[in-house]
Amino acid sequence: MIQQNHYWVHDLSPLLFRFPENPLGLDGIRYYGLAYLLGFLGAWLLLKLYNNKGKFAIDADARSSLMTAIIIGVLAGGRLGYMLLYDLEAFLANPLLVFRVDQGGMASHGGFVGVSIALLWYARKQKCDFLELGDVVVTLAPLGLMLGRIANFINGELWGRVTTVSWAVIFPDSPKNYNVALQKYGAEPRHPSQLYEAVLEGGLILAYVQWRFWCKRPSAGQLGGEFLIGYGIMRILGEMFREPDADLILGLSRGQFYSIFMILAGAITIWIVKRQGKYSHR
Repeated sequence: MIQQNHYWVHDLSPLLFRFPENPLGLDGIRYYGLAYLLGFLGAWLLLKLYNNKGKFAIDADARSSLMTAIIIGVLAGGRLGYMLLYDLEAFLANPLLVFRVDQGGMASHGGFVGVSIALLWYARKQKCDFLELGDVVVTLAPLGLMLGRIANFINGELWGRVTTVSWAVIFPDSPKNYNVALQKYGAEPRHPSQLYEAVLEGGLILAYVQWRFWCKRPSAGQLGGEFLIGYGIMRILGEMFREPDADLILGLSRGQFYSIFMILAGAITIWIVKRQGKYSHR
């Protein structure tokens, strides 16, 4: 029998600061929203650094336009992607649910598609190389992904599978254990998979793309392809410890299944770049 009394019970509040009662019904500043804000701020500062160091020329006006496009792509793509990829039945019953961001639900795969569309628009408007632009943007993305996963942990959502490892966490809102002998403890101890994914999808990928960008920058488009492959692999690994939050597809979690297409897209991108022999970087 699992002895649960030595596991940490997750008791973190999703609110950084709670507002007093107000006519708008706002409860406070949430860590999840703060994670998005810090991610976008970090992307802005990195773009400014790239410009100052001569790695990617982008003035303040162009930086504002690019960040606006990225923000819209992340939010619109992430929310619509969640509804289509994880909650299609509810979306078809009530398409207006896509606007109910207060109910939560964002999909990183949808966010990637949204940002890709936004970058296509920006590249056409600014008459710049889409592949080179993509290489720059993928160096920004892992920071936001890492912060988002940390916020998932603070929120006590998207928890991992049941386990007996010593660092397991009891998430009170996870499914209850139906073993009579354990009912008094409530939920079972689970992997803190949100933190695993923060390291895999965020920290490791961030370190890799920054190294490639600053020290070993490849031909235009290759870094974007490498990011897609790397993220897909790290997501598949992380999902091995995560409780599936939707029906499986071919025995795989939704996150694993959709990540296969990211790996394929990354491989095709690198193949095209190498076939064309396109070198646009200094």
